Amino acid sequence: MPEINRPLSPHLGIYKWSVTMALSVLHRMTGVALSLCALALVTWIVAAASGGAFYTAVTDVLTGWFGILLLVGFSASFFIHLGNGIRHLFWDAGYGFGQETAHKTGVLTLVVAAVLTVLFLLRVWA
Repeated sequence: MPEINRPLSPHLGIYKWSVTMALSVLHRMTGVALSLCALALVTWIVAAASGGAFYTAVTDVLTGWFGILLLVGFSASFFIHLGNGIRHLFWDAGYGFGQETAHKTGVLTLVVAAVLTVLFLLRVWA
């Protein structure tokens, strides 16, 4: 039997990137980011329960530049994940599978997530 030189399974390198494909990857990444932010929240709660120096140290970190970066990343991750999750609920109900519709809802998800992130951060720092 002749040897066939082809990939054993499809991979990202052979596909043309689309908004839907990028949002699929981004949805997974934001899920991981939200899990890491949840760990930061748990750390802060444990520090608050412990009191004293540990709470002061954690609060100093979370109110500094790292905490600001974490808040911006968390809020962007939250709104992207939420918007894409709502999009998936419509897909689960059987709506929005057309290529043009999927592209438009993907772009809409990113735009709405960006706007909500900015509005949220403006509200936090107002």
